[in-house]
Amino acid sequence: MNGVLTALLAVVVAAGGALVLVEAIHLLTQRLGRNSALWADLARTAHRPFRALVVVYAIQQALRSGVDQFAGRGVVLHLLVLGIIAAAAWLVGALMLVLEDLALNKYRTDVPDNLKARRLKTQVVMLRRVTVAAVVVLTIGVMLMTFPGVRTLGASVLASAGVISVVVALAAQSSLGNLFAGLQLAFSDAVRVDDVVVVENEWGRIEELTLTYVAVQIWDDRRLILPTSYFTTKPFQNWTRNSSAVLGTAEIDVDWSAPVEELRAEMRRVCEGTELWDGRTCVLQVTEAIGGMIRLRALVSAADAGALWDLRCLVRERLVGWVWENRKGALPRLRADTDPPQPLASPPPPPGGSADGQVFAGGADGDSRGAVFHGPDEEKH
Repeated sequence: MNGVLTALLAVVVAAGGALVLVEAIHLLTQRLGRNSALWADLARTAHRPFRALVVVYAIQQALRSGVDQFAGRGVVLHLLVLGIIAAAAWLVGALMLVLEDLALNKYRTDVPDNLKARRLKTQVVMLRRVTVAAVVVLTIGVMLMTFPGVRTLGASVLASAGVISVVVALAAQSSLGNLFAGLQLAFSDAVRVDDVVVVENEWGRIEELTLTYVAVQIWDDRRLILPTSYFTTKPFQNWTRNSSAVLGTAEIDVDWSAPVEELRAEMRRVCEGTELWDGRTCVLQVTEAIGGMIRLRALVSAADAGALWDLRCLVRERLVGWVWENRKGALPRLRADTDPPQPLASPPPPPGGSADGQVFAGGADGDSRGAVFHGPDEEKH
């Protein structure tokens, strides 16, 4: 009984002293954090794991050196060792978050020219997740190796590591493929966080990029979840790989009598009168003239995909409104002939057909093509 009371007293004293020390260090880091973002982040992020590590370590040392024997001493000390390992891993993870914030604080992603910031953010986040996964695996391995039975088992497992590695690789082939695909995406610049992409006929923005999946925020706030291997095995559109500035089109159909030059001048006025246009491209062209109508294609540019969408809608709306208000005769028409068809007298075709109506006969050029595609005439016997 005296041993248990002594152990409890040692625990209280050690924990109290450790808490006082930790809080003193915390106050010091908070004071330093008034002038430094790094110290402020340390005080905010690493305080709890550091406190857990120091307290558990102080209790373990107090029981090991200050208390000789009490009931369950070996089990308690072993549990405290496991707690120290877990708290140390927690602290390492917190320090990695601090380093991530330190690396990203200098680069903002909420500015128009954020290509470098998005690349760095993607790579730092992926590295942090890989490191956290490695720390977790190592922590579990170190904790298991504190058990004598597991150490004995580990020797036999290492002896058959070749067979086990083959089995694990076959069983986790898909997961490992996604893992390496995630690392490839992070360092190949094929896709980054906040990139605007078109995948599976959906237009959206890369919201999250992990080692196993990519979350795409669709323009209507839906989420498209795809495995990372999708972006290394299938084609997709990345609108912001080199810059956020993009081009887009708006098409309208009008009658052949539409004044193209006046519409072109109206489109220029629309672009110059809005902040959505970035001043690069403002072109109106006739791209088709079939079916009794002509198709006008307005090609415009904007600083980013969101502004481009609004600009395309604005240009389309203003051009349609201008045609309706100023040139109603240029609206699309459907022409119909109400007179009954009259038979036309035509001379009979010449024997063998006209040379102008044949591709593979009726002239030296046509005969040569016919010989190439049909071969020479067979001799008749």
